Amino acid sequence: MPDRPDYSALTRGQIAILDRINSGEAGLPVLQHIVRLAQETLGGRGAGFAEYAADHGRIIAATGVCSAAIGRRVDRADGRLRDGRTLLIPLDSLNDEFAKQVEGGDVRRMLGARCEVGDTIVGSLHVYFGDGDGEPGPEHHAVLELLASHAGRLYAARDGLPVHSAEQARRQEGRDLWVAVTSHELRTPVTVIKGYADTLTNHWESLGDTGRHEAVHIIGTRAGELARLVDRLLSAATEDGEIGATPAGPFDLAEALRAAVDELPADLRRRIVLDNLPGEMPKAYGDRDSIATILTELATNAEKHSPPESVVELCAGVDEETLRFRLSDRGAGIRPEHVEQAFERYWQAEGGDRRHHPGAGLGLYLVRRLVERQHGWVSLRPREGGGTTAEVRLPRA
Repeated sequence: MPDRPDYSALTRGQIAILDRINSGEAGLPVLQHIVRLAQETLGGRGAGFAEYAADHGRIIAATGVCSAAIGRRVDRADGRLRDGRTLLIPLDSLNDEFAKQVEGGDVRRMLGARCEVGDTIVGSLHVYFGDGDGEPGPEHHAVLELLASHAGRLYAARDGLPVHSAEQARRQEGRDLWVAVTSHELRTPVTVIKGYADTLTNHWESLGDTGRHEAVHIIGTRAGELARLVDRLLSAATEDGEIGATPAGPFDLAEALRAAVDELPADLRRRIVLDNLPGEMPKAYGDRDSIATILTELATNAEKHSPPESVVELCAGVDEETLRFRLSDRGAGIRPEHVEQAFERYWQAEGGDRRHHPGAGLGLYLVRRLVERQHGWVSLRPREGGGTTAEVRLPRA
């Protein structure tokens, strides 16, 4: 880290940000620009912005070593940023709030600045430093505070940002939430059962013994899943809309993904490319039964927004703290300002084949609920070369 911030970069970056705002741009693209400028100006290893709701935060923009954490829900238990506008925090003093979201072995400290609109803290801007980067001085604190104020201006405009505010949370009635999520979760196995039953009815002779056995096996598997879901809904739904989950435990993520692909409708299954799915991976920790629902929703979303017969690539990987899998399509690509909005209830992007893929805009909302229930996170981003990539990260066992 340089002894002083890079003021030339700061000046150029502020002019570019103000030009974008004055031309009518808003939302996540401009916020991402601010985060990138914070890393560049202060010489950090990475930077991120966490947006705050009443009881939690979510990383919605990040660069450098923090990039993999986009989409992760985070705790708000650490209230030290309330005491001052900026604060330097050793990562090993944090209660898992940000420390495990950084990829890089020598990142040790985080300089954070709170982002305010009036008297409300709407988020915080963070830059990460390594052991050899030196100590941020008063000028570094002042620059980060300045950039956080630019982020506050975006939130004051209330245009194009997720704004997971307490006001929005209060509008989501608990019982309505329960009905929406559970009905959508039930629809997934029902759709698969109906599809394979129709295939048996219409193509019994042409399927042959192997095809018929496969279809019956999948119908039986999904019927069992449906029975478990019904039991959960009847006995374990809470008043705040949380669906009771099966007990978490270690499971083979690659095997669960392959099994989930095998259960997809035939037309969609043929489009999935598994070339980058490792044969062996460490165990993930969570609810194995949820993987079929998560993959089905993400694959259906990819199919809806990409050309017919184009491939959907499924890959998986691992780092020190998480296992991940990604589905990448070759469609038009999600707009940057929609990467968080897409997870809201009832929201639907323009375009897509609504005749063959009707819906109420609950699929990605359900995916986020299922993933976060397992202490993981999910994110969307435009794919390089066109299309959209959905990434799910789960904790290692």
